[in-house]
Amino acid sequence: MNDFRYVGTELDVFSHATNWKSYVHANLRKYLRGDVLEVGAGIGAATQLLNDGTQHRWLCLEPDRLLADRIKSNLAPDLQNCEIVVGSLSDLALSEMFDAIVYMDVLEHIEDDRAELARACSHLKPDGALLILAPALPWLYTPFDAAIGHYRRYTRLSLRAIVPGGLKEERIQYLDSIGMLASVGNRLFLRSATPRISQIVFWDRALIPLSTIIDPVVAHSFGRSIMAIWRKLP
Repeated sequence: MNDFRYVGTELDVFSHATNWKSYVHANLRKYLRGDVLEVGAGIGAATQLLNDGTQHRWLCLEPDRLLADRIKSNLAPDLQNCEIVVGSLSDLALSEMFDAIVYMDVLEHIEDDRAELARACSHLKPDGALLILAPALPWLYTPFDAAIGHYRRYTRLSLRAIVPGGLKEERIQYLDSIGMLASVGNRLFLRSATPRISQIVFWDRALIPLSTIIDPVVAHSFGRSIMAIWRKLP
């Protein structure tokens, strides 16, 4: 029986970050096809954003039963391709294979991230995509990270170091340059262990639109988050 309980309380607060979600979706949607596995689906916020119904199958894998029980109510009633499984990768049959495996702000919560990605790749079809979004830059680690169970924040080098063989890097880049600068200046929503909805809404409405403009200008060379995409070799 699974008795894992997620220690964070931010999932509902960050559900208000609609511009950020749209920005992430724009970068990932072309890879979300066929059979998709979302690891650590939480309350279904990312599922609601990324699953547009065109995928053949979307498996939400969530170790916290209380969170998993909320996923269905957060999805569109007519979404027919979604399955919910309470557990982790070790609970999946070895024969379960996917065209895309998604970690949306999840990998930083897993202590042995290297072993986690090795398990994930064993469930990835040839030419399948491993998609990772995670908090970036260790020197931005704050009480907020600690309070919600983050073991780390990532850089390009640290992510590349844990990816198993047999994958080809397609893209790895930083997102939200303006949010990073705001964090450096005043730790707008990272100083406290529980950011307020008003802080998240300000970041999402005022800063994310600027980041979508500035990120390409600075060649995605810095940012509050990091996004990485690998393909499994045939």
